[in-house]
Amino acid sequence: MTSGDGPPGADEPGASTGGESILTVVIALVANALIATAKTVAAMVSGSASMVAEATHSWADTGNEVFLLVAERRSTKAADDTHPLGYGRAAYVWSMIAAFGLFVAGSILSITHGISELGAEGEGSDYLLSYIVLAIAFVLEGASFVQALRQTRASAAKLQLRPMRYILDTSQTTLRAVFFEDAAALLGILLAASGLALHEITGNAVYDAIGSILVGVLLGVVALLLIQRNIEFLVGQQVSADVRGQVLAALYDNPEIDSVTFLHLEYVGPSKLLLIAAVDLAFDDVESALQPRIQAIEDRLEQRPFIARAFLTLSAPGVAPLSDPDPR
Repeated sequence: MTSGDGPPGADEPGASTGGESILTVVIALVANALIATAKTVAAMVSGSASMVAEATHSWADTGNEVFLLVAERRSTKAADDTHPLGYGRAAYVWSMIAAFGLFVAGSILSITHGISELGAEGEGSDYLLSYIVLAIAFVLEGASFVQALRQTRASAAKLQLRPMRYILDTSQTTLRAVFFEDAAALLGILLAASGLALHEITGNAVYDAIGSILVGVLLGVVALLLIQRNIEFLVGQQVSADVRGQVLAALYDNPEIDSVTFLHLEYVGPSKLLLIAAVDLAFDDVESALQPRIQAIEDRLEQRPFIARAFLTLSAPGVAPLSDPDPR
């Protein structure tokens, strides 16, 4: 697959990024909690609409990181009788709740507060405190973003994808959430600082209010993007052609499989796939003897870290086989 050409659902089979994703979320949680506290103090002292929007943004992000930690924990719960495919999709549910919280608590409140402050008059106060807090916040948010970017680049490089393409398409929903939330936070800080600076220079509070509104619009765009991607994975995101080719090659690598005539792959969690295939076996036998052999192949497939469950059935007569992507 060439760089940047991967279709939706591009991901890395076998990528074990759960531990690293938790680290990324924890770093973001600690950074946002510290930032939210500092911004709240600055907003109370300065009365700046932009600082209020930034404080609201950071508290929303802090709450979201808690939801993302829940997503990571719930999604790794082992399969049981009530959930034979595991709990992987819980990651998308909790991540979508976090994204909705960002939309309501971050975007709508920031826009509403900014609109209410459009008619405000008078000089602001304690600009220096606000600038210091925003500078510290930028450093902390930057540290969190660097961790998310490092994980993104490492995974994207393995697939020969551009980092932005990977982060949009990956099934690692918590990584995508932290990446975009931190990126939005950095840009939001610049917007808030610009609003403050224009307020200080002109004495017109409308610029501060506009800064708050722009921060809210930015958060709304990010939240809607995250909600859309989580919905797509919840309703059944198909895998990329590259991932499909890797799984098909793995089936043909099995000496007991002569051909594969049907293959369905669907994400049931971060880097976890449901595999359904119809195969022709390389030998003929009665059904009572074939079934244990099919079960043995399924068991071997499920030992691979990216296969949550595998279901194989015998191909119908006369169905054309799928081409082996790696005939060697």
